[in-house]
Order: sequence, then C-alpha cells, then structure tokens
Amino acid sequence: MDYPNDQAPGAPVRSGIPEHGRIPKYYAVKARIDRHVRELGEGRPIPTERELAEDYGVARETVRQALRELVLEGRLRRRGRGTVVAGPKLEQPLSLASYTEGVRRQGRTPGRTLVTLDRFPCPEPLAAETGLTRGEPVWHLERVLLADDERVGLESTYVAVARVPRLDADFDPDSSFYGYLEGLGISFGDADERIETVLATPREALLIGTPPALPMLLIHRVSRDTEGRPLERVRSLYRGDRFSFTTHLRG
Repeated sequence: MDYPNDQAPGAPVRSGIPEHGRIPKYYAVKARIDRHVRELGEGRPIPTERELAEDYGVARETVRQALRELVLEGRLRRRGRGTVVAGPKLEQPLSLASYTEGVRRQGRTPGRTLVTLDRFPCPEPLAAETGLTRGEPVWHLERVLLADDERVGLESTYVAVARVPRLDADFDPDSSFYGYLEGLGISFGDADERIETVLATPREALLIGTPPALPMLLIHRVSRDTEGRPLERVRSLYRGDRFSFTTHLRG
C-alpha cells in the first residue's frame, strides 16, 4: 500500500480511499474543500455552495453533503447564513480535573450559565447508582458549559444536600463546583466514568444551541470522596464537533 509523503499518523489510511479506487463524488469534493480549509485561518469564510459547485463541476447537493460532514466533524461551523473555518477542538482530559482546568489549559476562558438549581428526594435509580439513601434530599444543578462565551455543553450534577447544605446560597453558578467543594474541605478520591455517543434531545439542543442531529459525547460520572463516600453523580453532554477527550495509559 502506498502512503502519501505527508500522511499524518492520525489521518485515515490513504485519506480514506478504498483499494478499488472508487469513491463517492461527495467525498472527493469533501477532500478538496478540506484541503482548502487547511489553508485558511480560523473564522475565515469559505465560498458559497453555488460557488463551490461551479468550481468543482458538481451538483449543489453534492457540495451540501460534503459541507454537512465537515460541519459534523468540527472542521467548519455555521455562522449566520454562511460557513466559516472552525477552530481546533477543545481537548478535555479524562481525569478528576474539573472542566474549568481543562479549558484554561488551552488558553480559553471557561464559563457556565445556570439553568436550574433545585432539590428533591433521592429517587431509587439514583440511590442505587451512587450509594445515597432513597428519599434523602439531593440537589440538582444544571448548567450550560461555555468556552470563550461559546456554548459547548450541558452539565447536570446531583449531590446530597447533607454534603453541601448551602449550595443555593453560597455557590456561584459560574464557578467551578470542584473548587467549591475543595473550599469546604471535601476532596475527590475516585470515580467511575462511562462515555457514549448520543443525539441531544430537543430541549438539550435548544439549550446548547445546536441542531438535534449533531452527535454529542455523553459522559456519566459517579464520584466518591477520599473516604469512599458518595459525592456526586454527573451527566455531561459535550458537542461532538467541539470536543475530544484525552487520557494517559500505562501498562
């Protein structure tokens, strides 16, 4: 198999071209647009669908499909009625570090917008998953995640009221919840985490500001303190076109 001299280690082998050499027309157009995108800077507009169709001698629907995939992959983004080059994806470490720390490490400004903060009796499924007692009061904290004022995710946190009784009075919703816990002398010990791909519900898509068809990365986390006691249950939904996750493995 021949490899191009500029083949990146993480790129699809032979740029995704099958051995028989026959590729869908939209994919050939997508590859040409992608090469053009690499020459432009972040935020720069690309030609219109009509202009691209004329340049490449294909139907507008072919161009539309190519652009749709590049948007879903996070290479391009919609802005108003046009399409511009997207910036690099945010890399979030798979660790007990907070969202705030991960975003700041990349020179971006983290933020959050409060959606809901309420309390209710712990239901059986939550109790079974976390080790909390059924019926004990729990907080539900839901916030939209921001990076440089761009909406990039949605986070729901469940925590026992007994652990943070003044959450509604003392906590700044725009700040790090982990930082708040540390200020109370509560430290994280370990956590179980599960990642899956999903589509956002209509409500979630509206809160994050994305089309419902945009793939999302969903992280479920159950955390415990250093004494092994249940601490939080988090459901974090991240835009698939704006995030990637990293971890370090040892043998």
